[in-house]
Amino acid sequence: MEVIYYFLFGFVASVVGVIPPGLLNLTAAKISIVENRKNAFLFSLGVVTTVAAQVLVALLFARYLDKHPKLISMLQLVGLGIFICITCYFFFIAKDTRKTTDAYEPKSKKSHYFHGLLLATINLFPLPYWVYLGITFSAFGWFDFTKTFILNCVLGAVVGTLAMLVLYAQYFNYIKSKQKEFSMNMNYVIGAITGVISAITLFKIIKDYY
Repeated sequence: MEVIYYFLFGFVASVVGVIPPGLLNLTAAKISIVENRKNAFLFSLGVVTTVAAQVLVALLFARYLDKHPKLISMLQLVGLGIFICITCYFFFIAKDTRKTTDAYEPKSKKSHYFHGLLLATINLFPLPYWVYLGITFSAFGWFDFTKTFILNCVLGAVVGTLAMLVLYAQYFNYIKSKQKEFSMNMNYVIGAITGVISAITLFKIIKDYY
């Protein structure tokens, strides 16, 4: 049962991180539309290879921090500030996802796997994102940094990221039409999620302080 929970944690966390239109998912969609779905899938495989390494490094670092409570207290404050800023960004600054967004167009149509590998490496957001999630959820005692947790969480993150990239590549035009139909700005959804995480962290900090 724990294995499934750890996998789902990684899956859901990664899906939340990839849902908003961004460089990686829109590039996958662009490759699928301009070229073909096979090349988009190769690009996505390159992305998730990097994501697997990033999540593994982040969780190992979070495990180290978990053994040093003083550092965790400081980083929770820093993380709270970062997630509040992210929440404000998605609510008030980020471009409306219902509007057309042009993806980054590759200069070369070759080596799509390595192209995905490179773009995902440039995207460093997963590192602080996973470290923060790791130390926050661990502080509540919702999991321990065992090998089982880390490996299954990484696997869940890989599957979740790949699923969202494939979804963008396969159904990008459909997704855009449905966004217009339901008039939903996905930035508000992500902002709400990061807002909840910020509230949980703030609650934890106040609880420890008093």
